[in-house]
Amino acid sequence: MTKADLVEEIAGGTGVSKNHTAIIVDGLIDAVCRALSDGKHLEIRGFGTFKVRERRARRARNPRSGTEVMVPAKLVPVFKPSKELRAQIAGTAVEVPEPVTT
Repeated sequence: MTKADLVEEIAGGTGVSKNHTAIIVDGLIDAVCRALSDGKHLEIRGFGTFKVRERRARRARNPRSGTEVMVPAKLVPVFKPSKELRAQIAGTAVEVPEPVTT
């Protein structure tokens, strides 16, 4: 699914114009990118968590020449899906605990 497909999917079900929906989707993507570049993590309940992790430096081999090269440490974005999203993809139901009232 492309960003244009996502905009069309959202706009079709809400009655909001595609132009306004595209602005909102772009704003969401920009906010996620800014949060990750600032080193923050972003949690969307029921969907998942976006974080930045440091990948360690390591030795690797150049496949063409076979020589060993050092790959420096770097920061990479990672996504961890929520239990609800994993269950939805697997086609199983997730038990949601009822709120406790006292």
